[in-house]
Amino acid sequence: MGYGGSKREAAERVGRSGDGGIDGVIREDRLGRDAIYVQAKKWSTDRHVGPREVREFVGALQDAGANKGVFITTSRFSEDALALAERRRIVLIAGRRLAELMIEAEVGVDRVRSYELSRIDEEYFSNGDDADGVA
Repeated sequence: MGYGGSKREAAERVGRSGDGGIDGVIREDRLGRDAIYVQAKKWSTDRHVGPREVREFVGALQDAGANKGVFITTSRFSEDALALAERRRIVLIAGRRLAELMIEAEVGVDRVRSYELSRIDEEYFSNGDDADGVA
């Protein structure tokens, strides 16, 4: 997504499943001077990420001395979690938006088929002389 130079240099996985802390770090620039800390939850769509998980992430950010955080889930966030994250200035990315960003950045996806769409060029058919546009 344009962070940290190459895709390989831009992010680092630091956590493991069940750690309750920081799962990754995204470097905003090639020098690594500023970082965005990431928490990720791979949950089923019937389970919501609630305020407790967001509070735990806020605590992990404070422990790391971080001021920027992104919480990503394959499911969705509860209304209370959304409100808390907005107050704490944490970016939340849920299911559908996550998929859109992955496709846009071509991360974790394979292109299966692409389509080319055409439209009629109205100017091509009009020369101004004929009423029906045929020369």
